[in-house]
Amino acid sequence: MSKKIWVHAEVADGKIANVTYELLSKAYDLAGEMGDGTEVEATLVGSGLEEEAGHLARFGAKKIYLADDSKLKLYSPVIYAPILADLAAANSPEIYIFGATATGSALGPAVAARLKTGMAAHCVNLLLDERKQLKALVPSFGGKVIGEILCPSKLPQMASVKPGIFVKKDPVPMPKRVEKVDLGVYEKLFDAKGLEAVGVVRRPPEGLPLNEAQVVLCGGYGIGSQENWNTLEKLAHLLGGATASTRPAVDEGWTGEHNMVGTSGQSIRPKVYIGFGISGATHHICGMNESGVVISVNRDEESPIFQVSDFLVQGDVNVILPALLEAVKSEME
Repeated sequence: MSKKIWVHAEVADGKIANVTYELLSKAYDLAGEMGDGTEVEATLVGSGLEEEAGHLARFGAKKIYLADDSKLKLYSPVIYAPILADLAAANSPEIYIFGATATGSALGPAVAARLKTGMAAHCVNLLLDERKQLKALVPSFGGKVIGEILCPSKLPQMASVKPGIFVKKDPVPMPKRVEKVDLGVYEKLFDAKGLEAVGVVRRPPEGLPLNEAQVVLCGGYGIGSQENWNTLEKLAHLLGGATASTRPAVDEGWTGEHNMVGTSGQSIRPKVYIGFGISGATHHICGMNESGVVISVNRDEESPIFQVSDFLVQGDVNVILPALLEAVKSEME
């Protein structure tokens, strides 16, 4: 019997989230390394998702386990976790991967607990060891150490990975093969009174989302003031890009956590990354080291950010940032 790597397909607004395709691409690579006919399969839970299941097949999922019912339209860990745990127990995947999103970070551990296995959370890479078992790489101690987590004695080996860590590759199409889950045994859960999702309220992000921006301007503690942060945002707007931040910029109140980059924030891959006043702590580097061209502005010539930069500018952000804004303005007039 061939081995299986599972990816849970997350759904947002009735569509499969992009992180799912990133994970499928990685799962396909891992399956190739495992050999022995290892197959990539996906789990999908929600309502009205028959068409969406076809997208999973086009990205390499040889089989899709679909739990589809109007009562599953809104995410509920109380219902989703038992369904996924029962599926895994019945089909014995070697590896089961979730997105480390707000949903996946809660759902994955709930499934793992029911299966009495472990889960490596917020991984920055997934590898195989010499025995072809999952080796999950997870930042520790503020990103200063990358720990290796293995779960050799329990199956499935489970992990969650943040969006943006892996690259969504060109689809490796498979024939659409959907196995619909019999939900009759979960009627008591559907009818149970208790924690119940009654609706979803979304706050759309301001400006261009980080994961879509080709140009990212990132500010750290060295930005120095709210005034300079406002200048950074104006410059990003003129360049058609987005602003990002490190933790100290958030702690100072210049911006919110929604655009923080690093082990406790987002991972990005813009074509151009320009950092202003960023020291280059490891937990930030983990979130941007896959960027295309990296340009860094810092007055400290020993700043660690310079070690991962393509272009280095040693100077005062208070002088360079306003001057750069005026230069871009004049070029656009």
